[in-house]
Amino acid sequence: MSPERASEDLRLRVLLPTRVLLDEPVRKVVAEAVNGSFCLLPRHLDFVAALVPGILVFVDADGRERFAAIDEGALVKCAETVTVSALDGAVGDALEELQALVDERYAALDEQEKKARSAVARLEAGTLRRFRELQEQALD
Repeated sequence: MSPERASEDLRLRVLLPTRVLLDEPVRKVVAEAVNGSFCLLPRHLDFVAALVPGILVFVDADGRERFAAIDEGALVKCAETVTVSALDGAVGDALEELQALVDERYAALDEQEKKARSAVARLEAGTLRRFRELQEQALD
């Protein structure tokens, strides 16, 4: 990358709770906030937005359009750095590839959620049963 090019790039960082998903120079970032989509370029004003789950589109330093699926989060543009903090995310070069990855992750999450809901239902049932027993003992 030439020195002239570097001054025209942004630095995109996508942070997840457990790791850095992405940290690289980009030419532009397109994201969707709760009030609509927007585009950020290197010389735009500093900016903060609450993001909705969706696709973050960015053009990398080589001019290729790439994608990141992100869960809800926040975006902060400060100087030449765009930082996105999200609960979960995945990066891909093609939307089809990204869609398959997201589908795979959500299938695993759905299975985990089913197990968690089942465990919570058992706990609730046990708690209600114990309250009923205590209530019957108090009446005796």
